Amino acid sequence: MFSERIKQLREEQGLPLRKLAAALDIDTASYCKIEKGERRARKEYIFIIVELLQADYEELLKLWLADQVSAVVADEERLSNEVFKMAKENLKNKYDKKV
Repeated sequence: MFSERIKQLREEQGLPLRKLAAALDIDTASYCKIEKGERRARKEYIFIIVELLQADYEELLKLWLADQVSAVVADEERLSNEVFKMAKENLKNKYDKKV
């Protein structure tokens, strides 16, 4: 999701892989792996990518977070729906306590 979107944005803008890699202070091969979904991007990369690709921060953050959650529960596919439901409830409870 995140990887596909940043690749799409980069290609739309005609930016070479090496330019984003340099901005992230990683080699081109590492950045290429991020776009292929073979390596997860670090959260701090989002800010840099948003600036370079003139992208929506919230959109990319949501995609990045979804990828992180998916990676955590990937090995427990049969439990994932229940886990997501419990996580949603936990977040709701935390939010309700703050309000």
